[in-house]
Amino acid sequence: MNRREILVRALEFHGHRCWASTAGVRAGFAALDALGVDRAGSGELLAAVEIGERHGAMCFADGIQYTTGCTLGKGTIGKTHEGKLAVTLTEAATGRSVRVSYRPTLQSEIGASPFMKKRRAGISPSDIPEDEQWELVDLVWEAPAEAIMKIGEVTERSRPDTGEVVAFGVCDVCEELVAEPYLRVVNEAVRCKSCSGYAN
Repeated sequence: MNRREILVRALEFHGHRCWASTAGVRAGFAALDALGVDRAGSGELLAAVEIGERHGAMCFADGIQYTTGCTLGKGTIGKTHEGKLAVTLTEAATGRSVRVSYRPTLQSEIGASPFMKKRRAGISPSDIPEDEQWELVDLVWEAPAEAIMKIGEVTERSRPDTGEVVAFGVCDVCEELVAEPYLRVVNEAVRCKSCSGYAN
């Protein structure tokens, strides 16, 4: 599968076509290339995405997730809440790491586009005409890498390996399955965090 096909699948996974998820796909590929690694299947890679909450470019993270194979369910992707379109990708086995950030060089064109005018008017991305969606996707996709991305040096980071916990228990109150590290003991009863009354 070529990279354009992966982009199309990433946009389908994301649910709509937009510039930020496209930027995430580009950044994901750049990070993989810089480390000389392939998309992760299990826990080979870790991604720290610098987006935050409730802003219009969080879509960046889905591009990263699809391209790198780092996922929430595998516990290999997380947010640092900086509000930036950047990712640090780390090879788990070696600690080799690279940070890729999106440069704002296209933002005046993106901001002036029919797509973004409609988004600012409250129109859902999926309700914007397809040609206007693709206009922004192609703008970001076809831009030279050095114009839209800053690719850092590959460095080494240490990461303590705490191992994976595969044990579970059942909360005595709600009777739901809970991963063992999240169980609490209250008066000799096993409880989930919600039923325990503890803050942590």
